[in-house]
Amino acid sequence: MSDIQIVDAPAGVEGAGFFATSLDKVIGIARSNSLWPLPFATSCCGIEFMATMASHYDLSRFGAERLSFSPRQADLLMVMGTIAKKMAPVLRQVYLQMAEPRWVMAVGACASSGGIFDTYSVLQGIDEVIPVDVYVPGCPPRPEAIIDGFINIQKLVQTESLRRRNEPKYQELLAKYGIQ
Repeated sequence: MSDIQIVDAPAGVEGAGFFATSLDKVIGIARSNSLWPLPFATSCCGIEFMATMASHYDLSRFGAERLSFSPRQADLLMVMGTIAKKMAPVLRQVYLQMAEPRWVMAVGACASSGGIFDTYSVLQGIDEVIPVDVYVPGCPPRPEAIIDGFINIQKLVQTESLRRRNEPKYQELLAKYGIQ
């Protein structure tokens, strides 16, 4: 028949003509299905991301219709490819220019761990300069893997508390990176 899966409504009270639930759950659903990714692509993983955005895979089906090339309008930073140490301050600046709440996805082996480039000039994972929420493995990862990583970000966004960003644990994480 059909492979379409309908998402369950958040837990709440239903009645004739109304539905009541918590504000956290409604905002989580709205945020998770309207992410604006900022692609920070430097090499072959960027080509795979282009394939993911093309018509065959079409990432816009998952709520990422509009790519944002301005950090101030994006809420998901997708870092793809090799990041040189000279590029690390630029990546950090892009991350800091994004408004809260913001999420980060490291796509591919190079962004996650430096990949095959174990040299003095390559950053051995972007988590040395910014916090990462989801890692997508592969060299380069297939579009299906990028979509899976995006779905994991959506799950994270949907279940995240509105107050998580103000919790001491989150503030401690940012402090490790020198971010206020």
